[in-house]
Amino acid sequence: MAVTLAELARRFQGRVRGNPDRIIERVASLESAGPNDIAYLSDKKYLPKLASTAAGAVILTESDASGFAGSALIVDDPHLCFARVALLLHPLPVFKPGAHATAVVSPTARVAATAWIGPHSVVESGAEIGDDVYIGPGCLIGNKVTVGARTRLVGHVAIGDRCVMGEGCLFHPGAVIGSDGFGYARDGEQWQKVPQLGRVVIGNNVEVGANTTIDRGALNDTVIGNGVKLDNQIQIAHNVCIGDNTAIAACVGIAGSTKIGRRCTIGGQAGITGHLEIADDVHITAGSLVTSSIKQAGAYSSSLKAEPAEKWRRNAARLHHLDEMARRLTRLEEKLQQHSEEHEN
Repeated sequence: MAVTLAELARRFQGRVRGNPDRIIERVASLESAGPNDIAYLSDKKYLPKLASTAAGAVILTESDASGFAGSALIVDDPHLCFARVALLLHPLPVFKPGAHATAVVSPTARVAATAWIGPHSVVESGAEIGDDVYIGPGCLIGNKVTVGARTRLVGHVAIGDRCVMGEGCLFHPGAVIGSDGFGYARDGEQWQKVPQLGRVVIGNNVEVGANTTIDRGALNDTVIGNGVKLDNQIQIAHNVCIGDNTAIAACVGIAGSTKIGRRCTIGGQAGITGHLEIADDVHITAGSLVTSSIKQAGAYSSSLKAEPAEKWRRNAARLHHLDEMARRLTRLEEKLQQHSEEHEN
């Protein structure tokens, strides 16, 4: 697709400085962009690269545009504008409806005439596949699963029985939705499996990354709200509820029955223990371990940054003496208080 810079400005509420008739065909980085590409400035530390970029245009704020001699699309939020331009210039591939010859579709499944079922995919009995759904190769759609309109399963996605996928969702390869939760009861020295009878219910416009797993509920459902974005290799346990428009980075683990609010962000490799409640608008930084509920919006951290190994070893050794040091400090404070009272008398 090719558009003029003026057309991009009209679509995305920007202003052109320079040549409005510049033809833009692709998005690219500042380093790799050519004369028909548009780039953007992601951080002020890259301002020096504006002098050497060959991009046909760059998406910039008003203040940053003063440091660039070429054509610019001036907007308030370059990152957001770049995302919208990229979607316009690089749309998802168009597909023809139907089913591949190797696909297996139950005669009791209801598949929209505009949907596509890819090679070696299986759609089991009672499933409902909505309009313009794309099911890529090697997917498994279980019994009585619902897949909403315009949802795309890129490939090798498994959706367990009775789970519900909303409209406009995107599932990357290896995602597993509706696997059994980790539920067992102690039986002497052994473990008795607890049947996982709930579902996974996913809202609209949700994205699920590669090899991310979302377990079905034990009795009630695991619920993922509208607009939630999940990165790769995330584990979401049974009966977790995630509020609308929350974003979670890679390798996060969320234990069972935890409720996460709306518009939260959770950094990579964070861990959240079970049966907690996280308020709306909470930001948890990468590597943090959350072991108690968070009831107020704000940023929360519990991880320690990396430092030279020798310094870390010294600090780690001191950690073993914290209790003793605290007791000594308390005794010293008591003596000082006693001395102060005697002096006043």
